[in-house]
Amino acid sequence: MSTPTPTLSTANHDRDSAGMTYVYPVISRRAGGVSVGINLNPNNACNWRCIYCQVPNLSRGGPPAIDLALLEEELRRMLADIVDGDFMARVPEPMRRLNDIALSGNGEPTSAPEFPAAVELIGRVLVDFKLADFGLSGKIKLVLISNGSLAHKAYVQAGLRKMAALNGEVWFKFDRATRAGLHLANDTETDPERHYQRLKSVANLCPTWMQTCMFALDGVAPEAAEIDAWLALLTRARAENLPLRGVLLYGLARPSLQAEAPRLSRLSEDWMRALAAQVEALGWTVKVSV
Repeated sequence: MSTPTPTLSTANHDRDSAGMTYVYPVISRRAGGVSVGINLNPNNACNWRCIYCQVPNLSRGGPPAIDLALLEEELRRMLADIVDGDFMARVPEPMRRLNDIALSGNGEPTSAPEFPAAVELIGRVLVDFKLADFGLSGKIKLVLISNGSLAHKAYVQAGLRKMAALNGEVWFKFDRATRAGLHLANDTETDPERHYQRLKSVANLCPTWMQTCMFALDGVAPEAAEIDAWLALLTRARAENLPLRGVLLYGLARPSLQAEAPRLSRLSEDWMRALAAQVEALGWTVKVSV
């Protein structure tokens, strides 16, 4: 098997690092360890175009048909290399733990009609692989990193129910809470109210974190009106007892590969921590990655 290079780090999420079509390893700063990624969009197509996206040659659209047999074979090989091979020798020592299997990749994972079948496949591999023999049973999470735009689809909801049965969780993208903000950050015409209803639907089907990327554009942080709208959304979610696990607040870790890249920059840790404190004041758990 082709193995990752010693340069694998939180700054390198190269989907080709393992020489596979669907499976790739990353060191995740948010997960705090090794994450096995599942890329259901190997054609680099997505229905959104986030301006901070690191996917090269990103295009609009959905994925090609998924070869589920190949996906399963690659996943089994990757897990074998991690738990019984020399993979961890290439990982910085503080990160030498297998944290999760993440449906993420180079586009929106739920745009693949095979999404529910992929979730079922992952669950079968986790059982068949006898991870208890490695002291890992019950410790590995199944994570879906999603923009949530297809949460109304029946097949997506079926996949979310399967994830919940596997102790899975969703990281639901909600970068801005105004129509203009969503258009600017994610290049989508999504209405924030419609997106909030999607968030509610997902949170009621599977344990869910709301994830938000904050960044400076042309050296300027998001304007006060945008922050106020985002905090108001979280205030509403608290008032409505939305079953969110909390908020994943993160900044730019790797360079964007979109046209807007020269205009983007990181916000200071102080700025991010100050925003996190406002979220905590609303009663939410916050995890910050700067």
